[in-house]
Amino acid sequence: MKDLSATVVMAHGAWAAESSWKKVVDLIHQKSIKAVTFELPLSSLADDVKALDGVLATINGPVVLVAHAYAGAVIAATQSSKVKALVYIAGLAPDEGETVADVFNRFGHDDKAPTLVPASDGRIWLPPEAFGTAFAQHATAQEQKALAAAQRPISPACITVPVGAPLWKHVPAWYLVAQHDHMIPERTQRFMAERMKAHMRAYPVDHLPSVTAPSQVADLIIDALRNTTT
Repeated sequence: MKDLSATVVMAHGAWAAESSWKKVVDLIHQKSIKAVTFELPLSSLADDVKALDGVLATINGPVVLVAHAYAGAVIAATQSSKVKALVYIAGLAPDEGETVADVFNRFGHDDKAPTLVPASDGRIWLPPEAFGTAFAQHATAQEQKALAAAQRPISPACITVPVGAPLWKHVPAWYLVAQHDHMIPERTQRFMAERMKAHMRAYPVDHLPSVTAPSQVADLIIDALRNTTT
């Protein structure tokens, strides 16, 4: 078992924001673990990886990267040697040559999944009602309204570009499977986690457990820290 000296860097997914990590950050700070959150531009996969690399450049020492949903593709695209582990929270993990959309749609979706199409501004927005039915149905009504108000739309350029060789082929991964997820089906999550040979934990949580089940998210991050060579 290792110490907990690595810095945890958390990347939010589409339709979420940096603030979606607050409860998890508070929990891991209680363990005296360093944590960094940041905003992804969600303008293209390349732009998002650049934003992550900019954050990593400011950190000294080893790093554990944590990603929600779309950001799984982002954390696996960095080439930083500081990264010692990857943690996926209902994350998307395309393999070399695949796009985010490929893995997102691999096994289809249930009838609670929202229809996702670009709006007149070219970006994909989540319908406000979907925060309560598919995205964070276990959150309070107040939290759902706040999430809808703060949502970050995503450009199709983020999800339609084939990725290169992902970092998870060389760095150990952990994966939280969200069993009540109506955005990324459990079957899809398990497929990706098994393909990565990730340390997997499954919970009856929705798509945004950083808000609705933060203790399970924090526990998985701490497990990755304790079992990663730094």
